[in-house]
Amino acid sequence: EVASSEAASSPSSSSPPPTPNPKPPTLHRCVALLQTCPKTLAALKQIHAHAIRTRVPLAHPLLAKHLVFALAALSPSPLPYAHRVFSLVPNPTVFTFNTMIRAYAESPIPGPALLVHRRMRAAGAPPDSHTYPFLLKALAKLMALRDGEKIHAQSLKNGLETLVFVQNSLVHFYGACGLFESAYKVFERMPERNLVTWNSIINGFALNGRPNEVLTLFREMTAENGGGGGDVEPDGFTLVSLLCACAELGALALGRRVHLYLIKVGLYRNSHVGNALIDLYAKCGSVEDAHKVFDEMGVAKTVVSWTSLIVGLALNGLGEEALELFRVMERERLVPTEITLLGVLYACSHCGLVDDGFRYFDRMREEYGIVPKIEHYGCMVDLLGRAGRVEEAHDYIANMPSEPNAVVWRTLLGACAMHKKLDLGEAAWARLVELDPGHSGDYVLLSNLYAAVGRWADVHRLRRSMLKGGVRKTPGHSLVELGNYVYEFVMGDRSHPESEKIYEKLEEIAKRLRLEGYAPRTTNVLADIEEEEKETALNYHSERLAIAFALLKSAPGTPIRIVKNLRVCADCHLVTKLISKIYEREIVVRDRSRFHHFRGGACSCKDYW
Repeated sequence: EVASSEAASSPSSSSPPPTPNPKPPTLHRCVALLQTCPKTLAALKQIHAHAIRTRVPLAHPLLAKHLVFALAALSPSPLPYAHRVFSLVPNPTVFTFNTMIRAYAESPIPGPALLVHRRMRAAGAPPDSHTYPFLLKALAKLMALRDGEKIHAQSLKNGLETLVFVQNSLVHFYGACGLFESAYKVFERMPERNLVTWNSIINGFALNGRPNEVLTLFREMTAENGGGGGDVEPDGFTLVSLLCACAELGALALGRRVHLYLIKVGLYRNSHVGNALIDLYAKCGSVEDAHKVFDEMGVAKTVVSWTSLIVGLALNGLGEEALELFRVMERERLVPTEITLLGVLYACSHCGLVDDGFRYFDRMREEYGIVPKIEHYGCMVDLLGRAGRVEEAHDYIANMPSEPNAVVWRTLLGACAMHKKLDLGEAAWARLVELDPGHSGDYVLLSNLYAAVGRWADVHRLRRSMLKGGVRKTPGHSLVELGNYVYEFVMGDRSHPESEKIYEKLEEIAKRLRLEGYAPRTTNVLADIEEEEKETALNYHSERLAIAFALLKSAPGTPIRIVKNLRVCADCHLVTKLISKIYEREIVVRDRSRFHHFRGGACSCKDYW
């Protein structure tokens, strides 16, 4: 009953013409074998060959259904073989169409799922409750928005759009395409929501960098604020998404509550959860907690776990500790990834360890066979630039084996602004105009450079150019968590209900700063205005508003944690050091590129950032 492998190698192999009506026992025997045989490609090929030898026509819908299903269920699925079998069936059932669509949707090549659906429509086969979820999954991977919108319209026309499985797939599809407003519209209209629904909408917002919405949805899901979530219990997937949102917002208190919940429901030992917790604590500036989670993971630790902690230590200015952990990782004979080495180079860059950085960069290729990517070269430019070796950084870019991108040139421009290297800064700007015109951050960096060297006419010219070109500066904002809520402040913000008290606190802080001998560094205010106006502008920077609010609303001695979207200026850095001393508070500020831990009038960065 077992044919040769040559006969089984292809559904189109030569054989006597099959009889149109095989004996039922022969057909049913083939189907039974497909249902009970070991799920291996070799076994399925043998059954296929047996069908050919016993003249069971592959065109028979029952045999085709089971053979295509069995082939599609293999991991990895032999899709070309399955598709050849499928293509020989003149009238596939809806089940067989769905099987092929699902196989492509779950594969690395989801595109053909759409072709199978077109054949399905041409054949007049009516879609069912499984067709659109499988198809939308494929289109989500492809981010094929227009095709997905057509499928949405078809589901409405066929009366299937109201099914929870279809609606969940639509939420996931729009979220994957970055259209979170469309995803939320579908979500809002759903009369029935299950765990998949909540995970789809929460993960969609998490993937698209909308952490505040993630927290709001989670509260609604668990009915914390009287929302419509009912008694739907979150699972590990939900909670990892929530941890990622907490990490982005610096919401440490809420993250700790999630951690306790994970322990309670027995999900704590999962490696994905452990890695998310390490990332949470590292991004909230709580390195001790990150290290504790790492140690408690035991055998569940993966290379991702080691990498997360190495990067976390580097971000928090603990470069030496990050490098020591990497050395321990090497002693454990774990193979680092390119991201691990990126964290190592980052640690060297933010601690001024130039020689160490070049040594690790050389070892990437020599010892681990990792070909440096543009991100690694960017780290080396940053390493030289931060150390004040701006000319060397420029030469390094000129000799890079790959074409430097806008990020590399932007890194050089930032170093030029920091170290007042006007000629090299203008050269970097010229390249950025070619590679990424209209980027507001580039205008700000060049404006900073012109202001730093007193070229106010050029500052004004550049700003007129920004206005003419419709380029808008990214507004600075700072986030602070209090009482499980995250509050946002922008420069000069008076929208908060307690803004009057906040500004009174700012005045009190200003008086105490002057008693400490503070003199404003008004060179950080990049406008040609009077000194008094510059001092006022500095006093209302977003992080100062956030700190004043935290001082008002938190108990004495408790740490204050701020997340800022831009690089902290030199004057705010000085002021925060003094506030940490005057008010005896630890203040942790996460700016665009690193953490600053302020304690007793000093900062962990040692004024090197």
